Amino acid sequence: MNRAVESFLSTDPAAAAASAARVGVPRAHESAHLHVAGAAQYVDDIPEVAGTLHAALGLSPVAHGTLNAVDVAALRSQPGVVAVLTAADIPGVNDCGAIHHDEPILAAGQVMYLGQAVFAVIATDRESARRAAALAKKVLDITPLAPVLTAREAHARGQYVVPPMHMVRGDAQAAIAAAPHRLRDTFTLGGQEQFYLEGQISYAVPQEDGCLKVHCSTQHPSEMQHVVAHMLGKAKHHVQVECRRMGGGFGGKESQSAVFAGVAALAAFKLGRPVKLRPDRDDDFMVTGRRHPFEFSVDVGFDDEGRLLGVEVDMLTNAGWSADLSSAVMGRALCHFDNAYWLPNVAMHGYCARTNTQSNTAFRGFGGPQGAYAVEHIMDTVARRLGRDPLAVRRANFYGVGEHNVTPYGQTVEGNVMAPLAAELEATSNYQARRADIAAWNATSPVLKRGIALTPVKFGISFNVQHLNQAGALVHLYSDGSCLVNHGGTEMGQGLNTKVAQVVAQELGLSFERIRVTATDTFKVVNTSATAASTGSDLNGKAAQDAARQIRERLTAFAAQKHGCDAAEIRFANDQVHLGAERRMPLDDLLLEAYLSRVQLWSDGFYATPGLSWDPKAMKGRPFYYYAFGAAVSEVVVDTLTGESKLLRTDLLHDVGKSLNPAIDLGQVEGGFVQGMGWLTMEELIWHPKTGALLTHAPSTYKIPTANDAPAVFNTRLFDNSNVADSIHRSKAVGEPPLLLGFSVWHAIRDAVSSVGQHRVDPPLRAPATAEAVLDAVDAVRAAIATPAAVAAAVEAVEAQ
Repeated sequence: MNRAVESFLSTDPAAAAASAARVGVPRAHESAHLHVAGAAQYVDDIPEVAGTLHAALGLSPVAHGTLNAVDVAALRSQPGVVAVLTAADIPGVNDCGAIHHDEPILAAGQVMYLGQAVFAVIATDRESARRAAALAKKVLDITPLAPVLTAREAHARGQYVVPPMHMVRGDAQAAIAAAPHRLRDTFTLGGQEQFYLEGQISYAVPQEDGCLKVHCSTQHPSEMQHVVAHMLGKAKHHVQVECRRMGGGFGGKESQSAVFAGVAALAAFKLGRPVKLRPDRDDDFMVTGRRHPFEFSVDVGFDDEGRLLGVEVDMLTNAGWSADLSSAVMGRALCHFDNAYWLPNVAMHGYCARTNTQSNTAFRGFGGPQGAYAVEHIMDTVARRLGRDPLAVRRANFYGVGEHNVTPYGQTVEGNVMAPLAAELEATSNYQARRADIAAWNATSPVLKRGIALTPVKFGISFNVQHLNQAGALVHLYSDGSCLVNHGGTEMGQGLNTKVAQVVAQELGLSFERIRVTATDTFKVVNTSATAASTGSDLNGKAAQDAARQIRERLTAFAAQKHGCDAAEIRFANDQVHLGAERRMPLDDLLLEAYLSRVQLWSDGFYATPGLSWDPKAMKGRPFYYYAFGAAVSEVVVDTLTGESKLLRTDLLHDVGKSLNPAIDLGQVEGGFVQGMGWLTMEELIWHPKTGALLTHAPSTYKIPTANDAPAVFNTRLFDNSNVADSIHRSKAVGEPPLLLGFSVWHAIRDAVSSVGQHRVDPPLRAPATAEAVLDAVDAVRAAIATPAAVAAAVEAVEAQ
């Protein structure tokens, strides 16, 4: 810093405060320079210890059956094979169920889905292990049993992983019966593969005295520690789990990294040698679960303005073969069905069907997107039935004030900015004029049809299991002014470590470059929660702030005594300590004085989110600390001859409170939107209807969005707002909520298809809206308006509703 600027800052408190800001300013990701250089170390980059062996999983070739035997001898005879492990080799508990104990690490007695891990081959190299494991069909003696492959079949049998859930307010059926209009509808919503760039991987290294260190690409190191310790029959302090960073997680590495951590640890423990397990991408798809697909049946009563007077909805999801996190996913789906809308009378019923497919799991939004999708589908259909702009119907249902601002589960929507946020986006995106232009354009374009939609988001932030809303951190301040931070969250590319470093830098008055955040480690911060539910910065930022604040307060007290000044006037900023208005000294000098005077320069921090409550039986309480809001306008063009669609323009306005890092938050908003768009437009999952084999199990058969799918016009802004809750620097979570902005693309496509029938027929558009789904919807609309009688019948049916 030059002398002139230094002099100015010493005399202008406002300018000095501004220059000292470490939060609320855009900063590059703390590992960006390593990512660009290819020097960021992931689990597979860790130099292998001498003698490292490699594991591969033998997978069930059938969806359901009795496991009679494994021909271990045949496997052991294969080249390079050192050992073969089955469930019988597990010394402790053969279970990795996240909540319910119904998920063995290696199959025992029965196989429950095609792709389930039955045995593990340990070989001298990865290729030899994979070749031997690929012999599963030949070495497994399985008596096939009839599988249940669809949620509908399981539902008909009453076959669930957890009991059905119900959330009720008012008298939905009475309100529906008395309403001027009524809508009955059924629709489906597909699942989604996490498709993290770095696949599942674990590397277990034996330590002294029977301990293990497991490097694992996981969002939940403490859960992996728990699984491994119980599997081996050891105390947790024998098992260290470390994760420096992940190449993406999106929920897929919250609970489902457990099989891979467990098998690698079991092999390392049994053989006394390091073992790495990195499955092939195809095997990763086949073993792990993904976003839950949903099926909906709705019964809705509404008035002439489109206000929903009564709603009853059945939500049926395919949970897969085990419970995993399905109960929490369904609970969040029910809590987010209202999205941005006041629902005076509502009855929601959630069913988690048990089938012989992969066990579905956490995925960005954790059931929230599925629940909110249902009410958005209803809003769009109601608007078409009434011949109104869908935005007008949505606005008529927005949460208001008083009793109209309370959710079906009894929580008041505090800090509700939905109406002004949507109005701002409507104006800045020129929505109304564009909608009129699109209508005129469609009238003269028989093949290409354009569509536009504005959709809102209200998303609750916190784990819906109360005890998970806690975090810890360690902050070490060295005598040279450098700082080392460790916390319980995991970095998966979302910038968590960057934000935590900014928080600590702000609290201690340090330059950002002086902060280093180390790998998440169960031997440093213990009993941590998963980095999920968008709580990473909220929880770990507060915990790190608490630790840093304790150090600063000790230093303040020491400086006041040492230098004879008022503690209230001491301020830390820009690597300086301001000892009142006139004096200041380098922070390094004060740290050396403090060290020589035996002042503690490190501290632990802890944070527990206040004010949360939840009754899972009554489905009532205050499950969320606060709400994040957002809205999106998307415009598309659809080719009605091929079903292909293209996103032309998107305008996003999202509420992140007082942003900790606008650069990272803008990236998260845009990334979440694109991921949501991909889920709803192209990411189609297909299983064989008889065998239960996942057919879309590789990049060649499963399509995710690329840069070419992003709109040419992409306008993203952060809404000017401050969190009403006492979150970290009044910021808001930004991981999950933006995914729901992708709804606007699907509804814009539906709007375009609807124009084929002059918006008189509801397009039966599936989600995802692939080219095939769009073409099917176009054909259905054309068929409905093919004759005057059909048109009259359609209009009469609409009016009758």
